[in-house]
Amino acid sequence: MTVVLSASSAEFSADNTGSLVRAILTWLVPALSAHHIDVIHHLVRKLAHFAEYAILGALWFRGVRRSGLARPPAATWLALAISVLCAIVDETHQSFLPSRTGAVQDVLLDSAGAFAAIVSARLGWWGAADTVTGVLLWAAAIGGLAALALDLAAGASGGVLWVTVPFAAVLLVYRRRSGLSQS
Repeated sequence: MTVVLSASSAEFSADNTGSLVRAILTWLVPALSAHHIDVIHHLVRKLAHFAEYAILGALWFRGVRRSGLARPPAATWLALAISVLCAIVDETHQSFLPSRTGAVQDVLLDSAGAFAAIVSARLGWWGAADTVTGVLLWAAAIGGLAALALDLAAGASGGVLWVTVPFAAVLLVYRRRSGLSQS
């Protein structure tokens, strides 16, 4: 929790992380506009919220279960409650710093990260990974097909979708035939 709460300090404000992200992105992809860099920076910050609380939630779940403090159903809820409480404290702390802002949306995002990791740990990591893989492949196949249809209707080329959509479909068939999926 110390690492999470220290990340809510002024040193990790959007202004400070923005200069680093901007420098890296400008070096990697010089053609990016300032707007695109700002959007990517925002997404990186939000993914960091989700990821840090996913790690925190998983660690709390493991700690509570191993300590014998609570058995699986109660351990799940206790780990989630501690993680959510930490998110509330984190955002409240940020609201008192001039260079930071506290946001209810970030508490929800943090809580979602903790919830995703705790549920994954509770159900088993491989089962959760298999389910997520299946969902993402179906989203890539169906969403990509829809995007490709829209591109064709608009007279656009479709670009990389001509490769990724069939690839997602082939992977879905492969998973089904090889028995890789749990469903």
